[in-house]
Amino acid sequence: MSPIDPRGPRFAAAVTAAVLIAALLLGPRWGLVPLAVQLAAFGVGAVLGPARQPYSWLFRRFVRPRLGPPATLEDPRPPRFAQAVGLGFALIALAGALAGAAPVHLAALGFALVAALLNAVFDFCLGCEVYLRVQRARAVGVAR
Repeated sequence: MSPIDPRGPRFAAAVTAAVLIAALLLGPRWGLVPLAVQLAAFGVGAVLGPARQPYSWLFRRFVRPRLGPPATLEDPRPPRFAQAVGLGFALIALAGALAGAAPVHLAALGFALVAALLNAVFDFCLGCEVYLRVQRARAVGVAR
């Protein structure tokens, strides 16, 4: 995978946060529409990588042309892992909504929303950090 502009995942996190806020505000019934949109976005990002995620297309098409070149490029594997984690939480939220378990639905959406806001507002990708810690732990385990 080719390196990516690190501003793209942050932009995608901002869009994700907006979509998840809409899903929360609309509730377990009507919120299924934005949740389905986000599920698809997470799925594409997890399977095809963050560069092919729909919100990344929006970034490349409308935002990046207005910015200077990035100072550095980053490895796409941590954001891809973060997309997979987001997909997991979105699937749990969907299952909760379909099963009539509103607390499960709301908790899963809340966790995904907090992670998206951390990335969008503070440039702290929680899923990326988990990925890097797992990779470091694996390296230590292999070195022993």
